[in-house]
Amino acid sequence: MDINRELDSVAHRVEQTRAAAERRGIGPVTGQASSGDGGVQVTVRPGGLLAEVVLTPGALRVGAEALAAQITALAGLATRRAGATMHATLSPVLGPGGEQQLASLGYQPIDDDEDEAYDSPLGAREQRRLR
Repeated sequence: MDINRELDSVAHRVEQTRAAAERRGIGPVTGQASSGDGGVQVTVRPGGLLAEVVLTPGALRVGAEALAAQITALAGLATRRAGATMHATLSPVLGPGGEQQLASLGYQPIDDDEDEAYDSPLGAREQRRLR
C-alpha cells in the first residue's frame, strides 16, 4: 500500500465533500425533532449535545415529569438524526470500511420508519420535521 497515494485520495475526497457542502449551503450538522403539536422542539449536535430547546406555553401545561420525558425522547431522536447526517456526510470521505468506523462512533443511518413516527410519553403522535 502506498501511503502517500492513500493520503492524496483521502484529501481529494475531503475536498470534494467540502465543495459539495459549500455549494448546498450546508452549515453545522444538527438533528432536530419536535412534538406532534409543535409544543416542544429540540436541536442537538452530533453526540447529543443540546443546542436548543424551544417550548410553547401549551407545552408547560402537561406537568414537569411528562415534559421532561418528552424532551428526553425528542433529544434521543434528534441525536439519531444528527448521527445519520454525520454518517451520510462522512461515509463518502472515509471510503471502504468507513461505515464501520462511523458505526463505532454511533453515527448510523436510521430507518425511515423510526424517523417518521415519534412515540411520545404523552401518547403516540405524528412526527413533524422542523426543516
